[in-house]
Amino acid sequence: MSLSAKLSATALFVSELVKGPRQVGAVLPSSQKLAAAMAKWLPAGINDHVIELGPGTGVVTEALMARGLPPEKLLAIEMSAKMADHLRGRFPRAKIVTGDAFRLEELVREHLGPHGRVAMVFSSLPLMNFEPAAADSLARQIKGLLPPRGKLVQYSYHVANKHPKAAEHFEFVATDLIWLNVPPARVMVYQK
Repeated sequence: MSLSAKLSATALFVSELVKGPRQVGAVLPSSQKLAAAMAKWLPAGINDHVIELGPGTGVVTEALMARGLPPEKLLAIEMSAKMADHLRGRFPRAKIVTGDAFRLEELVREHLGPHGRVAMVFSSLPLMNFEPAAADSLARQIKGLLPPRGKLVQYSYHVANKHPKAAEHFEFVATDLIWLNVPPARVMVYQK
């Protein structure tokens, strides 16, 4: 991405942050180091769909594509209409949905059909900002969509290895602390 495109994406991010700080949950877009730490969990040759929750300006999306995810295999759900439009411009072959991730099952049925298979979920949602019941509902929906051993890759700014509210529905696999992010972040990987 060019410098002017990065500046434009950052300006968009800050604008959306001012409008809805609890929804955005970060002070800057994710760093490339954080995006790479998440994307490294994408297996080679994936045939089923990958869901990205809260893609924002597309830093993790870009890392997933660089890792080999075919754009047409991505279903990205972004609450901000402006960020979703930005993502459609950057990733025209991906399925970018303007919608509420807490309606995940409904959105997946609508955009992937009743037989759309989901291999993994990558989440940049600030789950610690949401009520426990909402996080629990989302976790149940994610678990229902994933195949056995399917993974949820989530990051949090709570670097003290505090698991998100939804973690009790999954088996913990791994964690990685990313210091080169503002603020530092922890990537956590869970499996069904």
